[in-house]
Amino acid sequence: MERCSRCHRLLLLVPLVLGLSAVPAWAGAPSVDVLRALRFPSLPDGVRRARGICPADVAYRVSRPAQLSAPTRQLFPGGFPKDFSLLTAVRTRPGLQAPLLTLYSAQGVQQLGLELGRPFRFLYEDQTGRPRPPAQPVFRGLSLADGKWHRVAVAVKGQSVTLIVDCKKRVTRPLPRSARPLLDTHGVIIFGARILDEEVFEGDIQELVIVPGVQAAYESCEQKELECEGAWRERPQKQHSHRAQRSPKQQPPRLHRPQNQEPQRQVRELGEPQTTVYPREGRYPYTSPPLH
Repeated sequence: MERCSRCHRLLLLVPLVLGLSAVPAWAGAPSVDVLRALRFPSLPDGVRRARGICPADVAYRVSRPAQLSAPTRQLFPGGFPKDFSLLTAVRTRPGLQAPLLTLYSAQGVQQLGLELGRPFRFLYEDQTGRPRPPAQPVFRGLSLADGKWHRVAVAVKGQSVTLIVDCKKRVTRPLPRSARPLLDTHGVIIFGARILDEEVFEGDIQELVIVPGVQAAYESCEQKELECEGAWRERPQKQHSHRAQRSPKQQPPRLHRPQNQEPQRQVRELGEPQTTVYPREGRYPYTSPPLH
């Protein structure tokens, strides 16, 4: 009887052990600051400091045709999250149509991409090749290539992707990926370019963060607006009084937050990942005009 009792207790533990082993490695993972991971603060070739959205903000101007890259596993050692938020604050050269971020598999397949311009494109392909090219989400009628600062939040959850621009425009598109999508992290992540492509990002960027879960995308507007207002109040002597005050009508509308989402986590301070700069000689005869 005692032996049977022990066997019974062991059988009860099996589902618990299996359940724990089924938890993905990225569950509970911190956020990833892509700019810090690619060593933007150390100002690699083609990158210099610039003024951000608020007076106290620091941004980076990318003005030379260079590719900044790092092994994807250094940024996501536990795997790429299934559902995630991508947050950025960016100002591009007017008329630009170029990638902001691209993630390749070990076989060179483009798995994830964010393309700025007109239209705005979000590229995604999981381990099964889904969604197929005709079903890739395209956000027509939205253009970020106007030489102005824009806050962009992308929320990917389940079978849909939501784009939030400047806390005002919110558009959702279908994302018919597989039920258990996976992105290979044995490849490379590239900023501002694609492999064997002449289109490169030119402009200013202040933030580029990837957060597990989608709640960060819906909460980013409220938090960033408060931060910017605080920065303006820190230097009132250098600003006009009519710019320091904002009427209630000018406040961006609060976006609905989805329920049962995981809380936003702090951005991870990555160590010293390997960063590679690839110069593209002789293929870009133009010079980036100044941004206004």
